[in-house]
Amino acid sequence: MSYLLTFYGDDFTGSTDVMEALTLGGVPTVLLLESLPPEEVQAQFPKAQAVGLAGTSRSMTRAQMAEVLPKAFNYLKSFGANVVHYKVCSTFDSSPEIGSIGQALELGLEVFPQTPVPMVVGAPILKRYVVFGNLFATVQGETYRLDRHPTMSVHPVTPMNESDLRRHLTQQTSRSVKLYDLLALARRDDLSHYADADVLLFDTVNAEHQATIGEILYQYKAPFWVGSSGMEYALIAHLQATGQIRARQVDKVNAVSQLLVISGSAAPVTASQIAWAERHGFVGIRLDSLALIDDSRAESYVAHIIDRSECLLRQGKSVILYSAKGPDDPAIMQTKLQLERLGWHPNQVSSLLGKQQGSILKGLLERYPLPRVCVSGGDTCGHAVMKLGLTALELLMPIAPGSPLCKAHSSNQHNGLEISLKAGQVGREDYFASVLSGQVPACVN
Repeated sequence: MSYLLTFYGDDFTGSTDVMEALTLGGVPTVLLLESLPPEEVQAQFPKAQAVGLAGTSRSMTRAQMAEVLPKAFNYLKSFGANVVHYKVCSTFDSSPEIGSIGQALELGLEVFPQTPVPMVVGAPILKRYVVFGNLFATVQGETYRLDRHPTMSVHPVTPMNESDLRRHLTQQTSRSVKLYDLLALARRDDLSHYADADVLLFDTVNAEHQATIGEILYQYKAPFWVGSSGMEYALIAHLQATGQIRARQVDKVNAVSQLLVISGSAAPVTASQIAWAERHGFVGIRLDSLALIDDSRAESYVAHIIDRSECLLRQGKSVILYSAKGPDDPAIMQTKLQLERLGWHPNQVSSLLGKQQGSILKGLLERYPLPRVCVSGGDTCGHAVMKLGLTALELLMPIAPGSPLCKAHSSNQHNGLEISLKAGQVGREDYFASVLSGQVPACVN
C-alpha cells in the first residue's frame, strides 16, 4: 500500500482537523490513537490513503517531547509515505518550555535531514492568515493579530505575545527561518533562492495562495513538513485542480436523543456555546477543578459527578460538564494557585484536569452507554479520550471546520462510539446542538 502522507498531531483536535481536511478533500484517512503495526493498519483500513497519529505534544515539556517524538517520527516513516507532517495548531501556540515547535523541528530533522523544511500555518478555511510572517486569526467575526487575540494572547499555558512566527520560532530553536512572502508567491520565486534556510515559512491569505503553495509542496517533495492543516488544504487544492482527486460527499448521520459534553476549554467561543446550550435544554454542571486536582478529594468528587450526571442522563437530559467559562473565569487562577501550593507546575493543569475529566467520561459511559459524546478543548481531548482505550478514528461528518464528528474503533465496549473532539475556538454558538442533531449547520465558522 502506498500512502500519500502520514502525520503526527500535537493534540487530538488538531489531528481530527487534518483527518477531516484530507478525507473530505478526497484522500481517505485513518487517525490512530495508538501505534498499531502498519500491516494491521492496512488490513483494518484498506481504503486509507493517509495515516495520522494523534498525540499530546502541545502540552509536553522538551524532555517529554525528546522521549516521544523520535519514536513517533520513525513509526510514521515505516509506512513508506512521501511525507511525514508534524501538525501544529493553526494558532501556533507554543513556548520554549511547553509544546516547543522548535524542539519538534529539531527532532524531526534528525530523522529527516533535508532542508529547508516547508512550514504552512495559514488556513483560510479556518480563518487563519499569515501576512508577511505575522499570524492573524478570526474569532466571532473579528480578525486579530495573534498577540492581541482574546484567547491566544492570554492562553493559560502558552500565551502568544509575538505574532511574527519567525521571531516566535527562533525563541525555540537556533535553526534559521526564511519567509516565502506574498510578493514571492506572486512572482512564483524558485525555491533555490531559499536553499540556505532550515525552515521556509509561507504567507497564506486566500485560496489562490493555498493552491500555489500546494503545487510547490507537491513538486518540492520534502519528506518532513511542520505546520497546520493548511498544508493539507494546500496539497488538496493542487491535487483537485490537476484532477488527481475529487472531493468526497459524506453520508447523512442520524440524530441522537441526548448528548454528553466534557469541556476543559477556556476559550470565549466555547463559553458562548455552553451558554447557548444551557438556554436550549442542556444541563450545565460546573466542575470543581480544585477538587479534581486534590488527591484527597478527587476520587470521591469524580464519583459524585458521575452519580449526578447519570441521574440527569437517565431523565433524558443532555449534559455539559465544564471546568471554565472563558479566559477570565476565576477558577483558572484559583486552580493555578492551588497547583503551586501542592508543588505542581501550573503548566500541568491541562494534563491533570484532562485525565480526571477522562475518568468521568469513562465512568459515565460504563454505567450509561451513549452512542455519541463530545469533548471540547485541545489538551482536554487528548488526555480524556485516552482513558477510553480507543485505537482509531474515522470521519463521519463535518460539524465545524477542524472539529468533525468521528467514528471510534476499539477492542472494548466503545467500538463504534460517535465522538466529536472540538477545538476551543471553533464552531458556531449552536455547535453542541449540531452534534446532537447530526445536522451540518447551514453556515459554519
